[in-house]
Amino acid sequence: MSTIPKPNTQSQQTQKHPLAGQTMTGAQMVVQVLADAGVDTIFGYSGGAILPTYDAIFQFNREHQDEKDKQIQLIVPANEQGAGFMAAGYSRSSGRIGVSLVTSGPGATNSLTPVRDCMADSIPMLLLCGQVVRKAMGSDAFQEAPVYNVMHPCAKHVFLVTNPEELEATVRTAIQVAMSGRPGPVVIDIPKDVQNWEGPYQGEGTLSFPGYEKRMQLLDQSRVYDKKSESFFKMLSESERPLIYMGGGVINSNASEQLRKFAETFQIPVVTTLMGIGGMDPESDLYLHMLGMHGTAYANYAVEDCDFLIAVGSRFDDRVAGKVHEFAPNAKAIAHIDIDAAEIGKVKPAKWSHVGDAGVALEDLMTAANDLKFKKDYSSWVEHIKQLKKDYAMSYEKGTDLIQPQYVVECLAKVTDGKAFVATGVGQHQMWAAQYGQYKNPRTWLTSGSMGTMGFGLPAAIGAQFANPDAICVDIDGDGSIRMNLGDLETITTYNLPVKVLLLNNLGDGMVRQWQRSYFGNRFSGTDKSLHSKNFTLAAKADGFEFAETLDDKSKVMETMERFIKFDGPAFLEVMIDRETDVMPMVGPGMGYKDMVTGPYIDSRESNPAPAGDPDAKQPELF
Repeated sequence: MSTIPKPNTQSQQTQKHPLAGQTMTGAQMVVQVLADAGVDTIFGYSGGAILPTYDAIFQFNREHQDEKDKQIQLIVPANEQGAGFMAAGYSRSSGRIGVSLVTSGPGATNSLTPVRDCMADSIPMLLLCGQVVRKAMGSDAFQEAPVYNVMHPCAKHVFLVTNPEELEATVRTAIQVAMSGRPGPVVIDIPKDVQNWEGPYQGEGTLSFPGYEKRMQLLDQSRVYDKKSESFFKMLSESERPLIYMGGGVINSNASEQLRKFAETFQIPVVTTLMGIGGMDPESDLYLHMLGMHGTAYANYAVEDCDFLIAVGSRFDDRVAGKVHEFAPNAKAIAHIDIDAAEIGKVKPAKWSHVGDAGVALEDLMTAANDLKFKKDYSSWVEHIKQLKKDYAMSYEKGTDLIQPQYVVECLAKVTDGKAFVATGVGQHQMWAAQYGQYKNPRTWLTSGSMGTMGFGLPAAIGAQFANPDAICVDIDGDGSIRMNLGDLETITTYNLPVKVLLLNNLGDGMVRQWQRSYFGNRFSGTDKSLHSKNFTLAAKADGFEFAETLDDKSKVMETMERFIKFDGPAFLEVMIDRETDVMPMVGPGMGYKDMVTGPYIDSRESNPAPAGDPDAKQPELF
């Protein structure tokens, strides 16, 4: 966990930046600070107000033409939203900061959705926007937009640079703010004349934010000390059925190893949120997979049965705790570990809590357990968990000639051995990928969780491929979601990326159709695309994909999947799936887990028949 450093006089005297004192333009300073921070890839789309910085990248790379490892790749997508999602995919898959560089006005406003998406999922991203010259600001100049006002509610922090002498320090500070504490996107709005300004490069220094610096310092020093550890293990000792509820904060803080060790040490079962997928070994007996609206039945039953819930890097959002007062109804106590104090008690009150880094906290607790000689046998609870997984196993229709999407995802997991980076769009395909995929390592599951942004998958997979050039990177997408950023198929072939695009086509907006079947009397308003004339495979071929196929034969799924993944280069595979397949289980919006509908192929210990197109069915209170 990094903090904003204060100037260190001694180090300044002994370790000067080699370029300190050299005259540079503001744009050159921006690029140099990024290079100093280890940024090797920038995603963006050019325009008048950001041209000085684009030119500075060209000059920087020319100056380092004999040092390829020091150059910065400049990746141009189909639009600015794609650039933002590429930066997000880069960051999510690597833990390093993703950078997007766009022009003023529409360039900046097109980037709003990726910024909000990163904020909602706590992803560090840096957005650099061009702005009209300072004297023209506020005059409705060409391609002017109030970037600060637009971005401020959606980002971790926004800077408008009006003093060119602060530009260098602002960029350095922005990176540190994005990466520190609870990560998030930071936006810098840079007027064109500030980019063209010339001055001496300092090579060091940040802006001072005493309050923020103090909070980060306290987070760095935050530990679970003796008395706090004792109270935690007293609660754990009084529990017979403890359960770990793991969220995306575990992934973001690189604490997966500590959480796995913690669960195995004390033999405590684990459920994860959508964003926590990849944090646990999917083959572990203790792992119950995803909980919540479309979580596994056995995970949700475990939440109902547990008597002590240990939330780590999770926030009790509405997709998990839709009916808050009924969530974990038998839990006598909740413990909550999170890096953001604002999340503690926000939704569910916690009897025990700790604000700090998840990995450090778990290490402290394990050390304390040794000192306290804590030991308790949870074998009967673990056996109960194993029985839940057996009795209420995930399943789907297997006696049909129509291709089931769950089977396609299972085949992908087998071919990749669960080690591929998988990005998704948003919709039914996203949930099937979460439910039936295998993700053995953290940061290999990339999805838009809180915002649920369609069009995320394709550019995110591209960003992940740039961050992990030797890995298998797959976009699992839907025909509705992929349309949102379809132009980035060309980006894949332009840069000859070996990204694999797996399109599950059910000729419509499947998730919304599922809701329309359940709650709106089969009135498929605006969601039926069976009459649309889009030929995705021909579109992929037109964009240069040498492997571009459509599959509608169930018997050929596994064989085709192997060829698809092993193809040396970009590959596109469209699979025509059963368009009537629903995502199950499902906990309706505003419902409790006792109302979970498991569908016809997953056993249930409750009797909750799904609404089947009843025109009088109660419509959901929340989407």
